Amino acid sequence: MNFRNFAIGLTASFGLAWLAVVVVPFFTMRDLAPVAFQEGIDAQTGIYHPKTAGRVVNGYEVYAENGCYLCHTQVARPTYAGNDLGRPDFAGLSADPDRGDTRRESNPFDYLGLDFAPIGVTRSGPDLMNYGRRLLRDHPADAESYLYRRLYNPRLDPAVAAWSNCPGLPFLFEKKEIKGQRSDRAVDAEVKAGYEIVPGPKAKALASYLMSLQHDDAVPASMNYAPATTNPEG
Repeated sequence: MNFRNFAIGLTASFGLAWLAVVVVPFFTMRDLAPVAFQEGIDAQTGIYHPKTAGRVVNGYEVYAENGCYLCHTQVARPTYAGNDLGRPDFAGLSADPDRGDTRRESNPFDYLGLDFAPIGVTRSGPDLMNYGRRLLRDHPADAESYLYRRLYNPRLDPAVAAWSNCPGLPFLFEKKEIKGQRSDRAVDAEVKAGYEIVPGPKAKALASYLMSLQHDDAVPASMNYAPATTNPEG
């Protein structure tokens, strides 16, 4: 094989992969066509509009700049690619007290408007696609305070202290002198008497973002799975 053929083959190998992985998905997904609910099949009618929350954009940026996506995924894989629908509450809640089984696969609309889709690199930690939903279920009275403790130092949570290797983010918090009443957002951590640890602006933004992760809204049947048939563990 001469150099010319080698160069052509090498270029073709990488070029085809680049087209398939980057170019085609970009042009396919940059302008998503609206999907309609089907009368007689879906419980509602009209066009599917995914939930959005503009306030959490800053938190999404804090999530990205601190590399949270390196250890946490945000994707409920379709059944043919994994068994996320069978994992406890990864894809939604199997027994939501108000709506019943809310589990569903991820779809492109879940990442609409984001600079990059935080699907993650590895799943060293739990998937966060529906972390906000799980958080509000498990800690209905103190979800925000619990989350600040986890962000400051995961080892403050006795439920995971023995095994979690998640790094804390103490640099997102501030040590302030207590003047009057102690802040209801203060973290229960060892600190000099008369002072407290409170979340800074980036910690608040990140907490808002994590609490907003509730991708279990109803989607058209054409985008959904059938719990009774697709997920035998449901």
